[in-house]
Amino acid sequence: MRGDDTEVWIPRTLVPLVLFADRVRAIADTGLDLVGLPGMPLPAALAGFDRIHSWYGTNRAEFRAAVAHLPFTFYPALPTAPPALVPRIPLTGPRHGRIILHPFSGSAKKNWPLTHFQALAAELGDVAWTCGPEASLTDAVRFDDLAELGRWLSGASLFIGNDSGITHLAAAVGTPTLALFGPSDPAIWCPAGAHVRWIPFDTPATVAAFAREMLR
Repeated sequence: MRGDDTEVWIPRTLVPLVLFADRVRAIADTGLDLVGLPGMPLPAALAGFDRIHSWYGTNRAEFRAAVAHLPFTFYPALPTAPPALVPRIPLTGPRHGRIILHPFSGSAKKNWPLTHFQALAAELGDVAWTCGPEASLTDAVRFDDLAELGRWLSGASLFIGNDSGITHLAAAVGTPTLALFGPSDPAIWCPAGAHVRWIPFDTPATVAAFAREMLR
């Protein structure tokens, strides 16, 4: 939900993706990551907000205690129900029509095996791979700027990935998205939208069948 005046504090790499806010700041520039530590002052800007949604604060009692005296309402960040609106990031790029595979996530336990992705690629044919700068993946397309990645994803015919931020990015730019879920709960973490489908980890042949259905 957007207020009359919205400011977002977010990791620096995500700043280019926040196009709806009046102001965007990198968390490292605000001092937010130091809130709750002994002897550390609160960022003065916190006193100027009337509502705060915080992923960082939701899971940290020391953060909530440190800001309890400030005049804002604190809202937990995690959803309690599917979103009423489909998140959308208005980034568009040239149409290339390829199937994009992103085989990683922020947690190894959420990753469908890379060998399965490779078998899936063999089944589907003309695919493109993408990953972050730290991942080892031959022939992957890499972007330093997530907005540029979003523009490239928007030109694809289909995106297939794990429960990851890049899967949410693909869905948010409007790309047909097939999300593969292992241990995490898709009712909470799956991207929203009629153009998104999710399936539990399965065989490459089963995932390929879902992908072909989405490409029809």
